[in-house]
Amino acid sequence: MYRILLFLIFIYGNIRGMQFHTKEDVPRLYHPRFLMYEEPYNIEFKYHNYEQMSRFLRATSLRFQNLTALYSIGKSVKGRDLWVMVVSSSPYEHMIGKPDVKYIANIHGNEAVGRELMLHLIHFLVTSYGSDAYITWLLDNTRIHILPSMNPDGFEVSKEGRCDGGQGRYNARGFDLNRNFPDYFKQNNKKSQPETEAVKEWVSKIQFVLSGSLHGGALVASYPFDNTPNSLFQSFTSTPSVSPDDDVFQHLSLTYSRNHGSMYQGLPCSPSQPAFKRGITNGAEWYPLTGGMQDFNYVWNGCMEITLELSCCKYPPAADLPHYWAENRASLIKFLAEAHRGVHGFVIDENGNPIERASVKVKSRDVSFSTTKYGEFWRILLPGVYKLEVFSNGYVPREVEFVVIEQHPTLLNVTLYSIKRQYDDENGSVLYNGNIGGRPYPHRDHTLHYRPQSGINTAADANNGIFSSISNGFNNFVTNLFG
Repeated sequence: MYRILLFLIFIYGNIRGMQFHTKEDVPRLYHPRFLMYEEPYNIEFKYHNYEQMSRFLRATSLRFQNLTALYSIGKSVKGRDLWVMVVSSSPYEHMIGKPDVKYIANIHGNEAVGRELMLHLIHFLVTSYGSDAYITWLLDNTRIHILPSMNPDGFEVSKEGRCDGGQGRYNARGFDLNRNFPDYFKQNNKKSQPETEAVKEWVSKIQFVLSGSLHGGALVASYPFDNTPNSLFQSFTSTPSVSPDDDVFQHLSLTYSRNHGSMYQGLPCSPSQPAFKRGITNGAEWYPLTGGMQDFNYVWNGCMEITLELSCCKYPPAADLPHYWAENRASLIKFLAEAHRGVHGFVIDENGNPIERASVKVKSRDVSFSTTKYGEFWRILLPGVYKLEVFSNGYVPREVEFVVIEQHPTLLNVTLYSIKRQYDDENGSVLYNGNIGGRPYPHRDHTLHYRPQSGINTAADANNGIFSSISNGFNNFVTNLFG
C-alpha cells in the first residue's frame, strides 16, 4: 500500500509540477532497451569520420530492418571495413527479375562530398519510403547498393577545406585506387590493392546493371572509355575513345547532368580547366587514364558505370554540404531509375530451367554481359530495333530481334535448345540443330572482343616502352590537376 501511495504521488507531481519533455529529451530519460521511445533518426550536414559513419550505418540497419541490409565487402589496408548498405524493399534477398544498381564514393580519400551525399541519400530513401510514391516504386523494383567510402584510410588523413592537392587521395600504401583496375587497352602493372580486390570480387558476384562512381575536383559526368590504345600524342590530342554503347552512356550522363542544379551549364571550375558542353564528357577526351574503375565495370562485367565529378573543391567546408545535397538529390535518384530502361528477361532451356552465365550481347555492341543464376539479364538501351545474341556452352546459339520503346522496358525471354548430335548416314558429319558443320552459328565469331577474363590485363607487351612511359607521366601530371 505504501508503494502504491508513493507511485500516485510521483505521477501527481509529474503532472502538476514538472514540464513535459520534447522528443529530443527522450533519449536522456528512457533507456532504449525498453523500446518506449526511439532515438531521433537524422543525419547532420557534417563530415563523418569512419567511426561516425559506421555508427550511422549500423543505426540505420537496426531501425529500418525491412528496408536495409549492411554488409562489408572487405577491408582497407588499415583494416577498416568497406561498408555497403542495401536499400530496397527486399534488402536481404535478390528480387528475381529486378535489377541491382550501385553507387561507389570516396575512391579518392580527399574527394569527400560524395561520401556525405551517400549517407544523406540513404537517410532520404528510408525516410521517404511509403510516403513518396516515386521512392516507394524505386525501392520496390530495385536493389540499391551504396558503398559510401571505398578509401576510408585516405579520408582519415585528408583535410577539410583543401580544394586541391593529393593528401589523402591514395590508399594507405600510396596507390591511386582509380588507376588500380585491369585495363582493356593497356597493361596495368600496378600491384592490386585490398580495396580494389574487394570491389572486383563484389561485382563478380552480383550482376550490377548500372553504377555511378562519385568524385570531386570538377563538375561533369564522364563516361567510357577512359582509355585509348597507346599513342605518343594521345594525351595532347583529346580524342574521344568511343564505346559500343556511346549513345546510352551519353544519355545516362545527360540524365544526371540535366537533373543537377548546375552541371548542365558546363561551366569550368577555373580558367585553367575546360568547359564541358551540356556538363558531360567522354573520359578519354577529357584526359586518358589507365586502370580506371568505370571501364573495368563495363568491359569485364557488363555494368554501365559513369564517373560523377560533383564539386570543384575536392573537400569543401562542411557548411557547403546542404548546397551539394540540394544540387544532387534529384540527379542521384533519377540516374538509378535508368536501370528500368531497355530490355530485360530470362534465358531458359527447353525444360524451363534457368541458364546461368549465358553470354548475352546486343548485336553490333560488342560488350557482352552474363545471366544470373536465375537466368536473368538486363541491358539499358534507347528506343529502337535491336537483335540479341545469346550463347551458352552446350546450347544452340540464338539471335532474337526485339523493339525498345520509351515508356517501359521490353520483356524478352529467350529459350536455348541443347545441341543434339546426329550423324549423317553417308559421311558421318556432325549435325548441329540439323545443319552440317563443325560448330554452331558458323557465320559468327563467339569471341566477344570486350570481354577479357576477369583479373587479367589484356594489353600486348608492345604497349610498354618509352612511349607508354611518356604518356603515363603526362597522365600523372594531369591527375594532380583534376579528379
